[in-house]
Amino acid sequence: MTVLDSPIPRFHLAVPVDDLAAARKFYGEVLGLSQGRSSDSWVDWNLEGHQFVTHLAPERQRRIHNPVDGHDVPVPHFGLILTVAKFQELAERLRAAGTEFVIEPYVRFEGEPGEQWTMFLLDPAGNAMEFKAFADDSQVFAT
Repeated sequence: MTVLDSPIPRFHLAVPVDDLAAARKFYGEVLGLSQGRSSDSWVDWNLEGHQFVTHLAPERQRRIHNPVDGHDVPVPHFGLILTVAKFQELAERLRAAGTEFVIEPYVRFEGEPGEQWTMFLLDPAGNAMEFKAFADDSQVFAT
């Protein structure tokens, strides 16, 4: 099955960055995303089949945090739900790149519905990202 055949619609997300060269290094080299079209003010990225765009916007947004499972979760944030194996692989890739985590990789809601691995980090422009992996993928929306 190709991305176009997926029963789940692809999303488009654009985020502000204050340095396109730093965004290219982080998203292209550290995260390993393939780059699509670009200009002097934006870059398209393939985020597992989703169209993710970094737009040059030098002003930063105000940071907000919400308490979740004993951690201050940055809002807004975005990311992907991965398999546990891909989550662990990405966590190691980020550690090897010297990434500073906002919230280190750990298991959240252990033994409860929706048990998941999660980690939070910031891109070079300060955009918060969360990557997660559910112990049981059918529990993504469990209550």
